[in-house]
Amino acid sequence: MDNLKIIISNSSKEPIYSQIYNQIKNNIVKGVLIENDPLPSIRFLAKDLRVSVITTKRAYDDLEREGLIYTIVGKGSFVAGIDKEDIDIKVVNEIEDYFKVFIDKARKYGYSDDKILEIIRKFIIY
Repeated sequence: MDNLKIIISNSSKEPIYSQIYNQIKNNIVKGVLIENDPLPSIRFLAKDLRVSVITTKRAYDDLEREGLIYTIVGKGSFVAGIDKEDIDIKVVNEIEDYFKVFIDKARKYGYSDDKILEIIRKFIIY
């Protein structure tokens, strides 16, 4: 639990539950949190972050639905055993989805494939 640092930005356009979800997910994917590590209770995390219990519960529910955490009634929530290869595939799929949206939008505005690649290269060396 000490490994888990969540920073909430109230000025972000990203919903708070999504910020919590993404930060916990990233910690799991990067191996900062490992199998069977306990997570803070929903109530404790809500109090610590100064957000509603409903907000933290939604993040935990989404993490559980994705198979990243599991909950034992009366004991708490824990990091699930994840297949690193499966996670890598999910991450690549997520990145590909972002690229598809970007490429579709760029083509909508008439950008050529060369111009799209030029834009992408800027971010690679960024």
